[in-house]
Amino acid sequence: MPTKTATKPKAKSKAPAKKAGVIRVSAAKRVKKAAPAAPVTEHKLRIRVRAYEHKILDLSVKQIMDTAARFDAVVVGPVPLPTEIKRWTVNRSTFVHKDAREQFEMRVHKRLIDILNPSPKVIEALTNLNLPSGVTIDVKMV
Repeated sequence: MPTKTATKPKAKSKAPAKKAGVIRVSAAKRVKKAAPAAPVTEHKLRIRVRAYEHKILDLSVKQIMDTAARFDAVVVGPVPLPTEIKRWTVNRSTFVHKDAREQFEMRVHKRLIDILNPSPKVIEALTNLNLPSGVTIDVKMV
C-alpha cells in the first residue's frame, strides 16, 4: 500500500527572481569615494586680556578688535572669562581687639579674543598697539 505524504506549499520570496547572466550591484558600491583632501591647517592667535578695572579692559578690547577689523581679520570674541577674586582679612589693631577686622578684595577681570588665520600685517599692528597701564596681554599661537 502506498503511503501518502503531505507536501507543503512553497513559500514565495519577496526578492525578484534572478535572470541568468544579470548581476545586480547596489547603489552604494557604484559610487566612487573621493580621495581625502589635504587637511587645512588653521592658525589661531589667542589673546587673553586682564585688568583690575572692567572699563579700561573693555576699551582695550575694543581697540584690539578695531585693529584686527582694519586688516580684515576674522575675530571671535571677546569672550568674558570668570572674574578672579582674591580676598584678605586683616586685624585692625596689632595687639588687642581681635574681633575688629578689615576685609579687602582684588578683582581681576579677563577677556579672551581669537583671531583666525592672522596675516603678518595684523600681528605687526597688534604688537605696535598702545594700551593703557594696568592691562596685561598674553598672546599665544594655537
